[in-house]
Amino acid sequence: MASYTKLREEPPDHAIGRSRGGLSTKIHHLCDGNMRPLVMLIGPGQGGDSPMFEHVMNALSVPRLGPGRPRTRPVRTLGDKAYSSRANRELLRRRGVQSVIPERADQIANRKRRGPKGGRPVSYDTETYKRRNVVERAFNVFKQWRALATRYDKLALTYRGGVLLRAITIWLRALRDTP
Repeated sequence: MASYTKLREEPPDHAIGRSRGGLSTKIHHLCDGNMRPLVMLIGPGQGGDSPMFEHVMNALSVPRLGPGRPRTRPVRTLGDKAYSSRANRELLRRRGVQSVIPERADQIANRKRRGPKGGRPVSYDTETYKRRNVVERAFNVFKQWRALATRYDKLALTYRGGVLLRAITIWLRALRDTP
């Protein structure tokens, strides 16, 4: 119940932040392998992706068809190099989730510079990583909706409502197209 009230509170900056393109808002989302959104959080445009990773993972809750607790752990997590951090990998390791996130070039250079004390290189399944385009395509489906691409809403709650409405339409279309 506490997390629900937290989601209903309006942030003081209305989730509008300054980025390279001016004032903007970021949608942080987690989707399944069929581009259907599971978690959507919004934040200011200048906010990084990696700090939001734990919040997005904690918000995951997929109800089961029958009795039982909702699923809160995916089998694997595909992410781009922006999510490559020791803290994110540790979070996934603690939860027993396979990490499919490549290492950034600066992290590789730092590890090599430290020599034997730098640790082992990050391993991930390169074949599975090829499916990461599903996440990018899912963002494109969101951005095709004019209300989200332009962000004319002042309040973050109104904008988040539009994000959720778009997610509902995506799910309804997926259910309609399922044989």
